Amino acid sequence: MSIRIVLVGTTHPGNIGAVARAMKNMGLADLALVNPRHFPHEDATARASGADDVLESAKVYTTLADALTDCVYVAAASARSRALRWPTMYPRECAQKLLQESERGKVAAVFGPEKSGLSNEDLDHCDVLLNIPTNPDFSSLNLAMAVQVLTYEIRATLAEPVPEYEGEAEPATGEELEHFYTHLENVLRDVNFLDPDNPRHLMRRMRRLFIRARPDRNELNILRGVLTAIDRTRAR
Repeated sequence: MSIRIVLVGTTHPGNIGAVARAMKNMGLADLALVNPRHFPHEDATARASGADDVLESAKVYTTLADALTDCVYVAAASARSRALRWPTMYPRECAQKLLQESERGKVAAVFGPEKSGLSNEDLDHCDVLLNIPTNPDFSSLNLAMAVQVLTYEIRATLAEPVPEYEGEAEPATGEELEHFYTHLENVLRDVNFLDPDNPRHLMRRMRRLFIRARPDRNELNILRGVLTAIDRTRAR
């Protein structure tokens, strides 16, 4: 199954083990850890309760972008509202979408630190927000519980037929999109459209625009070609 679970900044190693167990219960094995505070750790092994193979194969990264370089679709779990409007899905719809997109390539679900959740910078690398509805008077979910809810829905959805992707080209990966965003930011700065002292807000909106558009690899190459043509024209 081409679905990766990504944990960002996990502070308690026991939660990593509990997530590994939740994943194995539902048939997932691809676990990525971004800057965990403690890993490997005996508490993680103890809480895994037999899912040692998931822990042993887990990969550790220094940035979220590195953990998503080969992914074509990414869901970010978040309970907090955001200043910019984000497409949002509940677990069942998100599970169906992840399985559908996994027909095109690797997909991921990202979960943030236990106390603070994902930052806006983390969300820049994601396509959609995953929101798990809870009791508003007691909305805090344990990390492993949140992962279990989504992985259960993924497992339950496997019994249903998944529509095939009918695109003309392979989807762009996270790494290819990051190269494009860097190129775009450089060109916008060169033509004095982007304020170099405050690029974040504009570039975050530009990212949201292209995330909604979901350009495939051919379309992304066209966009890169347009940017290159602008570079050449300015050079002349």
